[in-house]
Amino acid sequence: MAPFWSSILELKPQLVQACLGPTATGLVSGAKFHSALQEIYNQNGLVDRDFINRLLQIHEIKSVCCQALNMILLLHLDFYSHSNWVELGYKEPYINLIRPDLPLEDLADVNTPTCKDCPSGTCTNSILSSILQERKLTSGYMGIFSAAKPKGKCSHGGATDLTSTTVPRGGISKDERRSDNVALHNVAVNAATEASLQLLQDIRLAAGDDEFLRMMGIARSSVVCFVIDTTGSMADDIAEARATVNEIIDSKKGTQDEPSEYILVPFNDPAFGPPFKTTDPNKMKEEVAKLTATGGGDVPEMCLSGLQLALTNAPASSNIYVFTDATAKDITLKDTIVALIRSSKSTVSFLISAGGGRRRRSLSAASSFEDYIELALASGGQAIQVSKAQLPEATDVIIDTSTSALVKLFKSFYLRHVAPETFPFMLDESLKNITVYLTGTSISFILTNPAGVSQSSNEATGKLGTIKTVGNLRRIRFNADIQTGTWKININSNQPYTLKVTGQIHNIERIMLISALIWYCLSNLTSVKKANKSNPGSYLHCPLLS
Repeated sequence: MAPFWSSILELKPQLVQACLGPTATGLVSGAKFHSALQEIYNQNGLVDRDFINRLLQIHEIKSVCCQALNMILLLHLDFYSHSNWVELGYKEPYINLIRPDLPLEDLADVNTPTCKDCPSGTCTNSILSSILQERKLTSGYMGIFSAAKPKGKCSHGGATDLTSTTVPRGGISKDERRSDNVALHNVAVNAATEASLQLLQDIRLAAGDDEFLRMMGIARSSVVCFVIDTTGSMADDIAEARATVNEIIDSKKGTQDEPSEYILVPFNDPAFGPPFKTTDPNKMKEEVAKLTATGGGDVPEMCLSGLQLALTNAPASSNIYVFTDATAKDITLKDTIVALIRSSKSTVSFLISAGGGRRRRSLSAASSFEDYIELALASGGQAIQVSKAQLPEATDVIIDTSTSALVKLFKSFYLRHVAPETFPFMLDESLKNITVYLTGTSISFILTNPAGVSQSSNEATGKLGTIKTVGNLRRIRFNADIQTGTWKININSNQPYTLKVTGQIHNIERIMLISALIWYCLSNLTSVKKANKSNPGSYLHCPLLS
């Protein structure tokens, strides 16, 4: 099934255009679109593995299709690839297949012969002339344990199909493009593509643009959730947290990254929640303004309980920001939080304030802060430790990371090197807004571009970019004139640190390229040749896209 599916994937730009519209501009997330496609691709295998438990006659397909979108799309491909629809001369989609109010007509019954014998197994068309004249629909039988099939019936075909050795021999599958079926395969691909577009358009009209785009993983906005500590020691931080939340909301208002929904989850000790949800940014501001700092007492608080409530109430791919000054009392929830992060693909960032008040609780225990670091890394987020005065400076760092079009160019790690180490990463002309994030203490580094030009960590503004330090975080924002090729950052630290490099893709065609590259990586290729005219010999390796 994979080659036929790959042919459909060659037309991904049309799918994106069908979702965004022919005049769509701006940035969208290639990673999220790829993730949505990967889910559909995974369902392909599940449907194919389940074929033993379902009848292979065409009338079975319709009832299975209604179970879920993924299976509908895959069974669409099965229909045009495994039936005789295109052999009958049809080039357009079979609309009755997805319309429950329309019957499936002219089906060949179980006693009607449908195929003629093909001893070579490579006949261009094995369908009986009587079936073609009467325009009867049929499909091929498939057997991996038995060669038995009803007399005169077509087979699926191929080395794994035992029924293809039973007369009538051969098969009518158009999964793969072969010399004997090129024309039929191409027509089947086109029909399946058009049918998929029609189905997606129907769903879009029924669900609305916002929900449809989110389902397909190419929405330009996501849900933003704030998880805020309201215990007594946060009294002098609540105002700063409120200002930070307001600035995040204002920075997104009216832009393509404006969140589709806002969620607020306060937590105290022992209480946490309830979650507040709204699509109105002003109502979110009003709710945040009501927060007051009371209670608490002992040092750790119910931070992970609040985060768990946020993860279970927010949709997939949400951006979650946690404001606290304390360690987590409910650390036993850590594994549960990691599982929720992985299943929801949401990004969690921590802003941990420390120092500056008599009642301030200490975060000096390295293990407690590491818990937040590990959770942030599991989600692709940041764990930023700042003073109260630095909270406003951290705001634009948060805004940076909340755009929906980010591409991770180098994966985050919690590195414990005690010797200098160099990390390479590759940039091409499709990328913009390149940013490096380093978290840790006692760090020095040298950034070098492909031409050998360098900038050290003590140059706030240099030839390659601008460096901003906020608490334990250093952000390196590259200048606009980015040189393509392999960049390097040499880091020297005697303390653990994290490293992440992100960028944005600024056109749909490149999103399709990156999606295709990741797709092939996930198909166990170790590397793929990059389509880059300016650097035709370069290779883009899978780890850089993970």
